[in-house]
Amino acid sequence: MTRVGTAALVVLAALLAAGCGTRSGLPDDRGAAVVEPQPVGVRDPAPLVSAAPAADEGCDRRASLRPRGALPAPGRMPAGSTMDAIRKQGRLVVGIDQDAYLFSYRDPDGRLVGFEIDIARRIAAAIFGSPDAVTFRAISTAQRIPVLRSGEVHMVIRTMTMNCERWKQVAFSTEYLSSGQRLLVRDGSGIDGLADLGSRKVCATSGSSSIPNLQKAPSKPVAVAADLLVDCLVLLQQNQVDAVSSIDTLLATLAVQDPNTRIVGERVTDDPAGIAMPQGRDDLVRFVNGVLDQMRADGSWTASYRRWFGSVGPVPPPPTPRYRD
Repeated sequence: MTRVGTAALVVLAALLAAGCGTRSGLPDDRGAAVVEPQPVGVRDPAPLVSAAPAADEGCDRRASLRPRGALPAPGRMPAGSTMDAIRKQGRLVVGIDQDAYLFSYRDPDGRLVGFEIDIARRIAAAIFGSPDAVTFRAISTAQRIPVLRSGEVHMVIRTMTMNCERWKQVAFSTEYLSSGQRLLVRDGSGIDGLADLGSRKVCATSGSSSIPNLQKAPSKPVAVAADLLVDCLVLLQQNQVDAVSSIDTLLATLAVQDPNTRIVGERVTDDPAGIAMPQGRDDLVRFVNGVLDQMRADGSWTASYRRWFGSVGPVPPPPTPRYRD
């Protein structure tokens, strides 16, 4: 046999030996732990957040500026007003969540739709005369205040809870959605509330009020932070956390997407959502409140809520506005 033939047999024997024990010829990793990948940006555990003051400490967090008279006609904003400056720019720029099913998300045709998108389009129509004169900018929970303070958006409509600490940084409209923090768990988990989650992992979005609320809970759950709420759902489905915590209206949309989950526990917070705007833009705040008043009065708030959430639960009346002058 030639040297070449002998070498070939040696190589073949080595390959056969390497393949012994597995059909694929790959190393046998049976019994090795399988580590599920995590969504980008997950922090486990979440960084400790300084204990926030009580939600109603130092202010009436639901009270916003009262509208002054009838709204101006679309396209005819008062000269020198914030609304006129927006009109001259040609578009209303709104920070939104593009992954919040039924609130603001992309439909099968790629269009942004949902309850909060309806509100944004109604405000655009009040300024420009067209609901399409709006540019949506997808932002994370943690970006809501920074993009307002930098002037990158005119307003944020992203289930943002009004509290006294945030009122020091931004201005809010009147309440457009009532909700409270609860839990989403896997069906059959045996978890009925926060008391069952001592030393167990609970996911919430970074920058939300849910994180500090979890960290100060008496049962001492372990808060896990994610950039997006849908990332929390993924972690729950992969058994990397035992629960997801957010406002119940958002959790209801996750439960629709995964029928193997359920919402449990009582509301542990009272979370009124408002449209956030830059401080010092009082005329814009009053204008937006006038638009919300119209939506409550003409039934469009109720029609939009029924369209998006009617199959999820009962349709409540719109939140009663609270004003200050």
